[in-house]
Amino acid sequence: MKLLKIKVTGLPLYKDALEMDFFARQRVESEKNETMHHLFSNIYLNNAIAVMGINASGKTTTLKTLSFILNLLNNEPINHISSNEILEGMNTEKGVAFESYFYCENETINKLETVIKKKAGQGEEDNKYIIEDEKLWSKDIKSVKIKKNLLEFNHILPAMVRSKDEEFLMEDVSIMIAFNKKNEAGFFLRDMSKWTDFNVLPFLGEFPEELIAFLDPSIDYFKISMEGEDFDIRLKFKESEEISLNNPVTLNRYLSSGTIKGIGVFMNAMFVFKKGGYLIIDELENHFNKEIVATLIRFFMDCVVNPKGAVLLFSTHYSELMDEFDRNDSILITRNRNGITIENLSNILKRNDIKKSEAYQSGFLQGTVPAYEAYANLKNVLINS
Repeated sequence: MKLLKIKVTGLPLYKDALEMDFFARQRVESEKNETMHHLFSNIYLNNAIAVMGINASGKTTTLKTLSFILNLLNNEPINHISSNEILEGMNTEKGVAFESYFYCENETINKLETVIKKKAGQGEEDNKYIIEDEKLWSKDIKSVKIKKNLLEFNHILPAMVRSKDEEFLMEDVSIMIAFNKKNEAGFFLRDMSKWTDFNVLPFLGEFPEELIAFLDPSIDYFKISMEGEDFDIRLKFKESEEISLNNPVTLNRYLSSGTIKGIGVFMNAMFVFKKGGYLIIDELENHFNKEIVATLIRFFMDCVVNPKGAVLLFSTHYSELMDEFDRNDSILITRNRNGITIENLSNILKRNDIKKSEAYQSGFLQGTVPAYEAYANLKNVLINS
């Protein structure tokens, strides 16, 4: 399945509703189709989406919201989803309303409306949630004549409605469980955001020689296996004796942080390429040089490497990475002014030929560089100290 759009109303940290499109909003020229995933007719999906913003602008929160929605659509109980922290502080009466638009391989466009509220009888420090109301609409892709009609469901009756009489449906599980079972569907998701502050290997196995050579040409081979609770780690550098280890933590003595993160990131990328899934990475540039980050983005935007339209969703502080994108509609700008806002770059820069990093760094986009007054005050403190 493929996400087309999300809209979330009532999230405590956001100033207004959060809206994100995953399909191409701007015109797709035929000579550039190889960088995008063709869904059907004139509908194309962006294979890489960047969330840009200064510190504390809401980048991480936005990725957590995406992770929450994908897990919700995958039947995960909302009380078990780690990113459900985005719901903390919600309005207890109105709750939070999620609109999720997605394409399914049964050639339908679907809209799911989910209203989540805090469970009654919970204390202020308790965060247990229930799905208060939910509806699902479906329509055949043949009914979509123009892009403008893609997300319109007027005059279409819901295909499924949540009922409180459904004794077998848990109160924190979406009705998507029935849809996914019927259509053998779901979203393949790899979420690396929980590893942002912890650079450890999340995989066992013998890693592809080509990947190891790309990250560190001095390594001859590297593999990890496990017997019971014991690790067996074999690492050999060229023209050196094999190193045998039994604790993955000790790898930091031998491998660079970039190599360790690179193995995790590119192995996850290989899995989502195979499934056409979603890879979420917060602060993609951590431990990496610019060229490695740019290479990963290019792989996602290469339809030969990524034929099933896997999607990379990432946040970054590297404004230079914006120049890896030919299009503006795959870049989202976050700001935090008495609440988080998110805006598609195509709403600000109408032309794709303007150098995006320069517009970002110059302050033309507003709210994308630290305020000059804050800079001046900090400079005075440093001088006077």
